[in-house]
Amino acid sequence: MKVEIYNAMISRRRLLQGATALGATMAMPMTARVALAQNDVRAQILQIPGVGAGAPTDADWQKVGELCLAPTKANVAEGEFAGVELTFMGLNNQNLHNLLFRGFLKSWEAYTGAKINWIDLAQADYNPRLQQAIATGTVDFDIIEMGAPFEGDTAGRGLLDEMPDWVKTQIEADDLVAYLQPPVGTWNGKSYRITIDGDCHTLAYRKDYFGDGSITGLADMPRHWDEVNAMSVALKGKTDPLTGLPAHGFLDPLKGWGGFGFYFLEDRASAYAKHPDDPAWLFDPETMKPRVNNPAWVQAIQDVMDLIKADAYPADQINADPGTTAFSQFLAGTGAALTWWGDVGSSARTSDTSVVGDVVGFDINPGAKKVCNSKTGTWEEKENFAPNLAYLGWGIYVTNRVSNDEKKRKAAWSAAAHLGGKDISLWTAAYPSGFQPYRNSHFNFEEWEAAGYDRAFVEDYLGSNRDSYNHPNAAIEPRIPGIFQYYSVAEDELAKGFAGQYATAQETADAIAVAWEKITDQIGRDSQIALYKASLGM
Repeated sequence: MKVEIYNAMISRRRLLQGATALGATMAMPMTARVALAQNDVRAQILQIPGVGAGAPTDADWQKVGELCLAPTKANVAEGEFAGVELTFMGLNNQNLHNLLFRGFLKSWEAYTGAKINWIDLAQADYNPRLQQAIATGTVDFDIIEMGAPFEGDTAGRGLLDEMPDWVKTQIEADDLVAYLQPPVGTWNGKSYRITIDGDCHTLAYRKDYFGDGSITGLADMPRHWDEVNAMSVALKGKTDPLTGLPAHGFLDPLKGWGGFGFYFLEDRASAYAKHPDDPAWLFDPETMKPRVNNPAWVQAIQDVMDLIKADAYPADQINADPGTTAFSQFLAGTGAALTWWGDVGSSARTSDTSVVGDVVGFDINPGAKKVCNSKTGTWEEKENFAPNLAYLGWGIYVTNRVSNDEKKRKAAWSAAAHLGGKDISLWTAAYPSGFQPYRNSHFNFEEWEAAGYDRAFVEDYLGSNRDSYNHPNAAIEPRIPGIFQYYSVAEDELAKGFAGQYATAQETADAIAVAWEKITDQIGRDSQIALYKASLGM
C-alpha cells in the first residue's frame, strides 16, 4: 500500500470516529445480543469481571482459564500428564504475565495432572537471566515466555523444540495479524512460537489537554515530535485539569529497563530515521555499520536532552523507567502523553489505579517533518511517520529439554497452547495482562462493546494498533542474535548522556555506535549481515 493512500484512510478513520460514537447503533439491542450469547465462551469471559467492575483478580483468571479449556480436552485425556513436572520462565511485570498464567493454567493442571514450577523475573532482569542461560548452556526451563527478537539467540542455537502440527491447529494460528505471521516465530522454516501478544508502540494522550479553553491552547494532540516538544515546554507552570497537580507534557522514560527502555528512544528516532524507500533503520544492511549515530538518531537524542534542559519533565524523571511512566505517571494522572505498548489502552478502563479512562485518546506514534536519507546522510524535508513495531510481541516457546521425552513434550506444548488459545487471547487483549491485540478476531468491535467498552474508545484504541501494524513504513524489529546486547549497552550510554556525562547528543550517539560495532564483531559480522537482511525481507 502506498503511504499517501494509507494516510488518506487514517484521516477518514479519524473523521468517522466522532460520527460513529454519536450515531452508530447495533442492529440488535445490547440486552438481546448479550442474552443470545450466554452460551458463547467469548461473551462469557468478557464479563469476567466486566469493564468498570474493578481490576481482575486471581479468581477471575482461574474462571477464564477453566472456561477456555475445551480445546485442551479435545487433544488431551484427563490425567494424561500425571507425574509430569514442567518449569516455566517468564515475567511478573506489574503483577501480570506469569501471575495470570498461573491462574489460566490452574484448571489445566487439575485436568491433565501435570505440575508447573515457576521462574518469575522482573522486566529489567529478564534479558540478563536469559542471556546467561544461553551463554553458559544452562537452560533450566522447559517453557519460556519470550519475544521474537530472541529467536536468533535461541532457535538459532538449537535450543528450542519444534512446534507439532496439532498445536498449530488448536491455537488457530492463521488468525494472527499479518505482521506476526511467518517468518516471525520460525527459524530455518520451522515453527517454534505460540504468539500471545502483538507488540507495537502507539501514542496515548489526554484529550482534556486539548480543545477550546484547554491548558495547551491547542485544538488537538500534536502530530509531530517538534510540536510535541514545544507543547511540553509550554506546559511548565500550568495545572493539570484532572488532578490539580502540576501539568507536564510528553513522558520520556530516562532510566533503562534491561534493554526494553531503548524502544522509547526508537519511537522518536523511527520518525526521523525510517525512510519509506529503505527497510533498514538501525544498521546498514550491507555492512552492519550502526546508523544510531546518524543525523536522525542524534536528533531523537537531542529532542530528549532539550526537554531535560528545559526542566519540562516531572521531578526525578532521570530515575523513571517505562513502568513508571505508564503506571505511576500517565494512568495515575501525570502527563499529557506518552508512547507505550497496548497495556495503557486495556488498563485505562479496567485498572483500579487508572484515573484517565474517560479522557484518554490513542493514535499512531508522532511523525516528523523531515526524514534522514541514510544513503546520502542528508535530510529530506517531508512529513514522515514510521510506527515502531517494538518487540514483535511475546510468545510461548518450548525448549529442547523436553524433546526426547514425548509425554513431557506433549505436556509442555499443551500448556503453551492453552495460554495461546484464540478465546483466552481475547480476554488478555481486553483486560490488563501485559498483552495487546494480535489476532484478526480481536478487531471485532461489537465483542468489546458487549464487554462494556464504548464504541468510540474501542475504535480509537484498536484503530491505533491496527493502523500501526499495517502502516506501509512501519519500523520492523530485527530478529538477530544479540539484539538485546545492543539495546542494553545503548541504554547505558544514553543514561550517561542524559546525566550530562557526554557533552552533546552526537557524542552520546557515537558512544553507542562504538559499542555496537564491538558486539557485531564479537558475534560475527558476516552472519549478522545475513540474518539482518533476512529479518528485513531483503
